[in-house]
Amino acid sequence: MDKKVIKRNGSIQKFDKTKIIKAIKKAFQSTIGVSESDFNNLIDIFSNKIDEQYKDKDDVEIELIQDFVEKTLVDLGYFDVAKNYIIYRYQHKRTRQFVEQKNEFINNYKDSDNTANATIDDNSNVSNHNISVLNAEIHKEENRLINIKILERKLKALYPDFNSKQLLDDLNSICYLHDSSSQIGMPYCVAITMYPFLNDGLKNIGGLSASPKNIDSFCGMFVNLVFAVAAQFKGAVATPGMLLYMDWFLRKEWGDSYYEKLDYIISPSISLRKNTIHHQIHQYFQQICYSLMQPAAARGMQSVFWNISIFDRPFYDTMYGDFYFPDGTQPQWESFNWLQKEFLHWLNQERLKTILTFPVVSACLIYQNGEFLDKDLYHFICDEYAQGNSFFTYISDSADSLSSCCRLSSKIEKPQFSFTNGQLSEMTGSKNVITLNMNRIIQDFCNQYTITKDDGSIKNVQLFCDDIKKWRSLVYAEWLSSKNDNGIRLKFKEYLCNILNRIYMYQTAYDACLQELKEAKMLPVYDAGFINMRKQYLTIGINGLNQAAEFIGLSCNKNDAYKEFCNLIFTTIKEQNALHKTKDLMFNTEFTPCESAAIKLYNRDKHDGYWVPDDTNLYASYIYKPNDSDISILDKLYLHGKEFCGDNLDGGSAAHLNIDTHLSKEQYLQLIKYAAEVGCKYFTFNVPNSECDNCGYITKVPIVKCPKCGSDKISYYDRVIGYLTKIKNWSIGRQIEQKTRVYQKV
Repeated sequence: MDKKVIKRNGSIQKFDKTKIIKAIKKAFQSTIGVSESDFNNLIDIFSNKIDEQYKDKDDVEIELIQDFVEKTLVDLGYFDVAKNYIIYRYQHKRTRQFVEQKNEFINNYKDSDNTANATIDDNSNVSNHNISVLNAEIHKEENRLINIKILERKLKALYPDFNSKQLLDDLNSICYLHDSSSQIGMPYCVAITMYPFLNDGLKNIGGLSASPKNIDSFCGMFVNLVFAVAAQFKGAVATPGMLLYMDWFLRKEWGDSYYEKLDYIISPSISLRKNTIHHQIHQYFQQICYSLMQPAAARGMQSVFWNISIFDRPFYDTMYGDFYFPDGTQPQWESFNWLQKEFLHWLNQERLKTILTFPVVSACLIYQNGEFLDKDLYHFICDEYAQGNSFFTYISDSADSLSSCCRLSSKIEKPQFSFTNGQLSEMTGSKNVITLNMNRIIQDFCNQYTITKDDGSIKNVQLFCDDIKKWRSLVYAEWLSSKNDNGIRLKFKEYLCNILNRIYMYQTAYDACLQELKEAKMLPVYDAGFINMRKQYLTIGINGLNQAAEFIGLSCNKNDAYKEFCNLIFTTIKEQNALHKTKDLMFNTEFTPCESAAIKLYNRDKHDGYWVPDDTNLYASYIYKPNDSDISILDKLYLHGKEFCGDNLDGGSAAHLNIDTHLSKEQYLQLIKYAAEVGCKYFTFNVPNSECDNCGYITKVPIVKCPKCGSDKISYYDRVIGYLTKIKNWSIGRQIEQKTRVYQKV
């Protein structure tokens, strides 16, 4: 009867002694100081030993055969050969495991109902489910390991006395490195000046195109520009001045008053299709938006995260009052204002045909002395909100920030014009984002916090109590009885500062990695003048704030104790940001939306035995709890206002105001004025949109039955974090969370 070998996967093959001999020969060949003649002299010995070992066995497991080979080599005194054979086995084992892991990933991806449920970092912007997405996702775990190892080595180089292993401990517990599984060595998000594009086109960032010469080439090349810039960043690309430049080309094409000649026919007489200026402008809008919404293979079949801004007159005057185009002319407010309002209105109407996720639009308003300085734009955006439009509103008393992401607003320097780079204050963004898990941090702090008993002895709070409820009650009492400059609050501030010191080291190391890439000409968007690295921030994010407050017994609503808790955390981080600022490094703070991280941090804490609430499945990214039905829309605006945030969250804290239906213009006028009065700077209104899966009918409100065809197969759209996507494309965790959101009646 023929002997059989049982493979690791359970399959059975015919026993072949020559395969064993070949494996032993490879071990001899890879060993320095051992000749092939040594092996040849031992062939008969090995052959006989194999025959003797397995003469009475019909079925032999492959692992036992390899164990026998190792033992035989050692018994014969070939220790170095045995070592190489062991390494050979280990390498092949790793290869098998790697292949099995990737095969499991492929099968899981093929069987998944959507991409978000089968990826490393779920992202609802990836709506396709195909081989291109699979190829982009399959290497993300290796990317993450490589990125962290690069960061760890840079830490060792910059801080020789620092135990860089602390980085791994922190990343696995109290903080989260965003998009670490994305492309190797990339900055995070950016708002660019487009002036170099007007002068040199795409040549300085790897393209072939020279500068655009007319409105047609501008629109086509602008799409290429955004894709080219986005290919060098992990996240969003903002082009704050896009409509300003578009207006310049439109005026060069049809004159400064083109917006007053909208019905003028511009198609040639031979054309059967009559085209007007108005219609052609809409076609340019379509060309840009639909092109940028096209999934790109270079981004894992995602569309570009693209953001633009709408400016009121004072914001515009501050940003572009001293601005000159390459031909020496200056912007014209009247035509620009018409164009930006036309675009925002067109976008709303176009979303009744196709629900476009991007661009994310931020309308910037200046509010001083109890009034909006540009009442026309204030009324316009309220009218657009009433018509179901979806965008963000940013309110300030000066032109001090721009949005570089769908929720992140970065401070800008005093507007300054350069004939080389254009409006320098358009440049901002984040080079890297590391988010703090405040729920875990507060619990770790409480674990080691000590109190003094009546007898003078010092006791650990946790050990002093026999159950978690007593422990939390004691912490709550201590917290309420102390002030920010003494007791438990002061000790917590010191504890948080120690953590922040490490985070600044990690951010500094990340920045050093980017600087190396820049010096090696690997980040041409910087050398081309679209962005200055010194104008980008290293961002410290906050997540789990609600749960941290709840852990020590606070309620996440309008109350002094919660306000003091928030201010303590926010001001501490802002103070430390200022202390660690250098001529090359700036730090800011934001409420990171954490589409994927919010679920991972919650599940990690739950798995590790930390307290997590049972009324949610993730950590929200707001000062209020989006599933709290007792908090009004006014309370939400207040909580994201000056009393709780002030200017401390200088990296952004977008309040997502979920409502069940669109309001009247008058209601929006009152709500937005109230937001300005309480200092809520950045917010949007969310009403789920609906699309009939049967006939494609779209409406700006949630429905259960299509009024056009009667189908009950309806897909809903909402902001997963900052951008509008189909809820079916969200991860399971995010879909669960969406069902707990409170959409309020106003």
